[in-house]
Amino acid sequence: MTGRTLRLTSRIRRRSSPAKPGKGTPKVVALGGGMGLSASLAALRRITGDLTAVVTVADDGGSSGRLRDELGVLPPGDLRKALAALCGDDDWGQTWARVIQHRFQSPGEMNGHAVGNLLIVALWEQLGDHVQALDLVGKLLGAHGRVLPMSAVPLELLAEVRGHDPARPDAMGTVRGQANVALTPGEVQSVHVVPHDPPAVPEAVAAVLDADWVVLGPGSWFSSVIPHLLVPELLDALIETKARKVLSLNLAPQPGETDGFSPQRHLEVLGRHAPKLALDVVLADEAAVPDREELIDAAKERFGAAVELAPVARPDGTPRHDPELLAAAYDRIFRMHGRIGPWR
Repeated sequence: MTGRTLRLTSRIRRRSSPAKPGKGTPKVVALGGGMGLSASLAALRRITGDLTAVVTVADDGGSSGRLRDELGVLPPGDLRKALAALCGDDDWGQTWARVIQHRFQSPGEMNGHAVGNLLIVALWEQLGDHVQALDLVGKLLGAHGRVLPMSAVPLELLAEVRGHDPARPDAMGTVRGQANVALTPGEVQSVHVVPHDPPAVPEAVAAVLDADWVVLGPGSWFSSVIPHLLVPELLDALIETKARKVLSLNLAPQPGETDGFSPQRHLEVLGRHAPKLALDVVLADEAAVPDREELIDAAKERFGAAVELAPVARPDGTPRHDPELLAAAYDRIFRMHGRIGPWR
């Protein structure tokens, strides 16, 4: 760990509460889903008081999938995880984070349902407005940021997979559903969503257009990161926004979905799904990059982006991001690659 990283991490660790909004704080929008987005949000809330999460709505497994099938609602699970990640470190925040993440265990139909999923869906039914309901849950939790769905309709993820049938390793097949895509055998070539032209949530588009920084990733590449690029209005906003954009790479390939992918391959498939998208910075853990020069060349060629390598993994050796180290990396990127002078 470099001396600069140690100093940044120490400064962030000394903060007893998340950053507060103000003239000196950047407007940041983070896109993703699942635990990858949660890791990014847990880091970003330490360094900015103006934070919005835009969350994928293609989940069809577990409690979210059951609620989606039975009630026809957006899958609430990734939205719940994002809200939990934005809870503060005080007793109030951590208590509510545990409550909404709590899952019932029973021999009946409630088994596996998360409290937060039920709360979110109940408010959707009461208020009839996705955004208003999520804002209300955030207020109840004391969340340090806003959570928005990327689309107003639940999406189905379809993947084109080579070798999905082990008996036909070179044959292409289609895998339906986010839960299946995440664990599919074979090699995912591309993904698309149904409906093919889903409406974006207007507040999500507005947040991207008004941001100083947009953070994409980390997370399940085909089922959490790339789907944001398949919502036309959201992709247009990402292309048109004046915000700087940073792509945060995963610490390791994901078994099934990106098994065997190099950091460069992650960039390649992202670029194929959004060939007009430009990026400013690609962030990667220095220990997860076998060939630094190849990554630098790929980032510049595909996206016109610089590469920042930093230690962002937990010290226990597991492929999980450390919130304080990731916060230090984002803080350094925002200062080095951001605008000169006060934000806004």
